[in-house]
Amino acid sequence: MSLSLLQQLQAGQLTSAYRASQQLEPITRLDLSAELSEFPMEILALADCLEVLDLSNNKLSELPADFDRLQNLRILFLTNNLFTHIPAILAACPNLEMISFKSNKVSVVAEEVFPVTTRWLILTDNQIERLPNSMGKLLGLQKLALAGNLLSDLPRSMKACKNLELARLSANKFTRMPDWLFKLPKLAWLAFSGNEFNRVEEDDQLTNRILEVPLADIQLGDVLGEGASGLIYQGEWIKQPESLRGTDKVVAVKIFKGTVTSDGYAQDELECCLNAGEHKTLVKVVAQLDQSHEDRSDAEKRLGLVMQLIPSHYINLGMPPSLQTCTRDTFKDGTVFDVTTVAKVAVQMAEVMTHLYACGISHGDVYAHNTMINKAGDVLFGDFGAATNLASLVDSQTALIERVEVRAFGNLLDDLLNLCVIDYDLEQVERFENETQLFALLSDLKERCLQEEVSQRPDFAEVVTALTVAASFMMT
Repeated sequence: MSLSLLQQLQAGQLTSAYRASQQLEPITRLDLSAELSEFPMEILALADCLEVLDLSNNKLSELPADFDRLQNLRILFLTNNLFTHIPAILAACPNLEMISFKSNKVSVVAEEVFPVTTRWLILTDNQIERLPNSMGKLLGLQKLALAGNLLSDLPRSMKACKNLELARLSANKFTRMPDWLFKLPKLAWLAFSGNEFNRVEEDDQLTNRILEVPLADIQLGDVLGEGASGLIYQGEWIKQPESLRGTDKVVAVKIFKGTVTSDGYAQDELECCLNAGEHKTLVKVVAQLDQSHEDRSDAEKRLGLVMQLIPSHYINLGMPPSLQTCTRDTFKDGTVFDVTTVAKVAVQMAEVMTHLYACGISHGDVYAHNTMINKAGDVLFGDFGAATNLASLVDSQTALIERVEVRAFGNLLDDLLNLCVIDYDLEQVERFENETQLFALLSDLKERCLQEEVSQRPDFAEVVTALTVAASFMMT
């Protein structure tokens, strides 16, 4: 009978010496979920090789005092355990750069507990009321997930975190957003809905404006996808509303998860999605689920949206960031874009972002992996999980948050241009020259969007104007 992974670990069969005797490669990653209430000390015997340790979904509350023996450890997942504090020993791990304590019971984060090598820190869904001043020493911090805590402010020392690119601050108790946050030079993806100063209640005007339907009127089919905030199913109308007669009977249904996610509360996402209204580039919402028909308690009733089904010939423009890229999207090997497609995508994205800001909404997640595209270069954009209603911001902050998001657009444009190929053809010299000029214009626009002085970046209306000039080369 084969041994479980835990039994192999306890028998010493995962050490480099044993695996070498069996002509096996050393273990660099260990994923162990086994209802553990105590840290398996045998893991420390893997110190010479272990780089990724995932002990999520256990019952751990402590790490051993000599945990820092894991000198090669880069990534540590302790999601869904029982930690009430961050173990100070982490600071002694010389190569640790990604740390997750998501969905624990952490209430205390003491000074100097994180290694200065930290790039990616996940503290989502805990009970943290304040962060230590030593957060300002994490100069390499790029990605910070804090949604679902009890924070009312950030340490002012974090002004020094100049490399921070993504921050999730939703579902906390902030009474305002600090001005310095919007001025961080590399910040591009920011979410802060569901706080004391901008928490939304159900909007009766929106409810009256959008059709409500019971879930019983829709036959759910296969799961099409899963995001941080919910599952998306293919559905078909059993009883199609009279007002939708003549439209597609097959739809997509997003049913939100009931708990706080890495992006915030489901209610905030739903409200932002409805406030966004209609735009040719947005996935169209046709109805929301009427919870009054559900035989469930208020706490169990499910939020949901009924949307147009994205045609099968649309594909994701990119893939989510990896553990290595941290904040930047990834793309399948061999992905290539021609410059006219890049320009077409850029125009559509800038136009839809202009529309969203006119509606008082920041998207918070402008990425290729949230963007669908067909062979003609037509775009569909969605996923409002990280969106924020900006009505509670002062005007100066509203202008800055738009320019934060312009940087995200600049990163997207940078990704696409890095995968762009222009072929020289003796019979198409004029076309080659036009495409070269178009590439240069897009590259210049990208640099303007990525300026580290936030106030010097264009807003989305200015981006659209710049792309209108570039469009003349697309039509030549």
